[in-house]
Amino acid sequence: MPAGVCGCCGPLRPRYKRLVDNIFPEDPKDGLSKSDMEKLTFYAVSAPEKLDRIGAYLAERLSRDVVRHRYGYVVIAMEALDQLLMACHSQSIKPFVESFLQMVAKLLESQEPDLQVLGTNSFVKFANIEEDTPSYHRRYDFFVSQFSAMCHSTHENPETRTRIRVAGIKGLQGVVRKTVNDELQAIIWEPQHMDKLIPSMLFNMQDAEDLDRGGHPGTPSGPEMDGEENPAALAESCFRELLGRAAYGNMNNAVRPVLVHLDNHRLWDPNEFAVSCFRIIMYSIQAQHSHHVIQQVLGHLDTHNKNTPRMRAGIVQVLLETVAIAAKGSVGPTVLEVFNTLLKHLRMSVDFELGDNSRRNSSTSLSSSGRVKESEERIVQNAIIQTIGFFGGNLPDYQRAEVMMFIMGKVPVYGAPCHTLDTVKIGHQGTKRIQTMLLSSLIMVTSGFKSKTMAAALPGPFLDPLFSISLMEDSELRLLVLEILHNIIDRHDNRAKLRGIRIIPNVAALKIKREKISKQDVGFMKKYGQQLYRHIYLGCKEEDNGHKNFELLFTTLAVLTIELANEEVVVDLIRLALALQDMALVNEENMPMAVRCSIMALVAAYMNFLSQMIASPPFCQHVSKVIEMRNVEAPHLLPENIFREKCPLPSSLEKEDNLYFQTVDLAECLVGPGYNAERLSISYVPQVTDEDRLSRRKSFVDTISLQVDFTHNSLPDKSPLAEEITFETLKKAIDTTGLEEHEKEKRRQVMEKFQKAPFEEIAAHCESKANVLHDRLAQIFELTIRPPPSPSGVVSISAGHAQHQSVPVYEMKFPDLCVY
Repeated sequence: MPAGVCGCCGPLRPRYKRLVDNIFPEDPKDGLSKSDMEKLTFYAVSAPEKLDRIGAYLAERLSRDVVRHRYGYVVIAMEALDQLLMACHSQSIKPFVESFLQMVAKLLESQEPDLQVLGTNSFVKFANIEEDTPSYHRRYDFFVSQFSAMCHSTHENPETRTRIRVAGIKGLQGVVRKTVNDELQAIIWEPQHMDKLIPSMLFNMQDAEDLDRGGHPGTPSGPEMDGEENPAALAESCFRELLGRAAYGNMNNAVRPVLVHLDNHRLWDPNEFAVSCFRIIMYSIQAQHSHHVIQQVLGHLDTHNKNTPRMRAGIVQVLLETVAIAAKGSVGPTVLEVFNTLLKHLRMSVDFELGDNSRRNSSTSLSSSGRVKESEERIVQNAIIQTIGFFGGNLPDYQRAEVMMFIMGKVPVYGAPCHTLDTVKIGHQGTKRIQTMLLSSLIMVTSGFKSKTMAAALPGPFLDPLFSISLMEDSELRLLVLEILHNIIDRHDNRAKLRGIRIIPNVAALKIKREKISKQDVGFMKKYGQQLYRHIYLGCKEEDNGHKNFELLFTTLAVLTIELANEEVVVDLIRLALALQDMALVNEENMPMAVRCSIMALVAAYMNFLSQMIASPPFCQHVSKVIEMRNVEAPHLLPENIFREKCPLPSSLEKEDNLYFQTVDLAECLVGPGYNAERLSISYVPQVTDEDRLSRRKSFVDTISLQVDFTHNSLPDKSPLAEEITFETLKKAIDTTGLEEHEKEKRRQVMEKFQKAPFEEIAAHCESKANVLHDRLAQIFELTIRPPPSPSGVVSISAGHAQHQSVPVYEMKFPDLCVY
């Protein structure tokens, strides 16, 4: 009876079940029955409403076969599912897909590598199918987790481990392709999924680099493995594809897991892998999203501002690679944010280094770990400077000018307020270090800067602090300032031809490039020329000047002549050279003989260069004559000799006129079109600035106070009577020339000077005389004038105690000039 019942009920089974059963052969080795599979496919296409039932029945059979370890039938079932997916594209496929994904998940959950690979391959085929309508309820959380776990496989067999990892990466790539184009699947970009996707790819990319460095026996890598089966190459391809599909709002979620992975695996030192990762990121994302990546790295640097120097240096170097790629397309706020953050970390690095130095100096011995820490901080600082310079050097010209102003505003200058860099805490040494490093970065930023006008490249707010640094006592800082000026002024790259201070026999052979000076540059020299001359003049007489200083000063004069010199500027430069010569001869500053001879050599080298540039035969003849006389009688006044080691120095400079350039002779040589030779008779006087008056007045007041304190302390009972101040005393202080003929001659010279001299010279001369008068009056007032009594009382000292005495207003005596 039971057999009869089965026989009767068998044909009553639903047709879709009979068609599904027919595709499974008795022996799984025979494979899928093609004819029966065609019947099933035709039935599914003809009756799409049966697809969900077909899928559910196939899932039931597959689950049973997996549990019973009948893997042959599992393979047949998945092959049938794949063919049905490829053949059916109707609306009814949605329920079938759910059954399909359940079967794939069942395979991925198994511990058999073959089944995991089989399920992954089916999922990849499904991911490549473009669906007509989006899915509202489908989620891929399980697949992201499972594929990520497969990417980290640690199977004993290297080949099996590689297969599982490749399958995991392919699965993640399929998830990405299936979700990124589906607006309803934007959840894939959320942190909980990105924290699994990104590290899985980086792990395989990193594992390949480890193999390249150290090797791993038994694991195929490199060219031995095909690109499709190489986990590293496949992971990199998937990583690039994911970043390329990242939208504006998803960029941060995609980059943050990269930074976390590099932290967890300590890949900032050494940072080769970190650099390669961010190169991939920058070249994969859309160009307009570059600033997101830069901001992420900057924020990460802020987070690790107290970590080891090598880690911070690794992050900075990664930032260098990032900004190097993104520099051309960077936007304004990002640029300033980069520089602001880097300057802040530069200051912090100096703090760390100097703090360590002070602690080590207080101890009895200098440990090797302390020296290592100092050198590591230098690595951080050099990386920051290199990043600043490289980023600034790759910016467009209009942004580079803004960056130059921004960096110069961060350079601490004595006497000027500096809100960003507090120089009080770091002291003189720290301030100098920061000045040196910022100026070094400015050199890199200004390198190759070609501005059409000098006024745009050297505005007043940039020049003033730059020249203030050029007057500091440190020769290294002065060298950096001169190099910055060369980068900006030399727009035709002539410095290489002028390298080295020397008597150039034939300037024409150098093939110097130059253009006619523009009206804008003429205006620039009229406005800032005196300031340039002044700082060259003052920079020459510093006692710590060496060969390099004079070499760069010569280059400065030569570049000014090439780029910015018209007839008026040429005359001013000659007057400046003659003033330098007189400064070395008179030696009011008591300069060492080596500096005096070096100044003479600088003047000779420049006059030789200038004479050939203006191509005036009489001028060239006079300069050549002086140089020939020096070759014979005073070789120490020429650059080829004075800058050699152990050059013999004279005890004093000779007074022979033929060894020096004469103003009268040069004026006669310059008689011609365009040159105002009469101006050469007016001696160059450096323009006095507020900075000079402030420093002079400060030192003068300090001297007066010291004298008063000394007198009060040493002679408490008897104070010497002050010299009586009369009108004659004031007159002598202002004018000491008592002879009438001298007065007439002086008046004639003054009138001639005010008629022929330029306005800048007249202003500088009057200002200097006015400052002398003001200083002398300040001295007199300091010694004589006492504050008037106050109704609130005056303080008198008697017997060592202070007593307050009140004075009524009507009893106070005021000077006559104060009463009206």
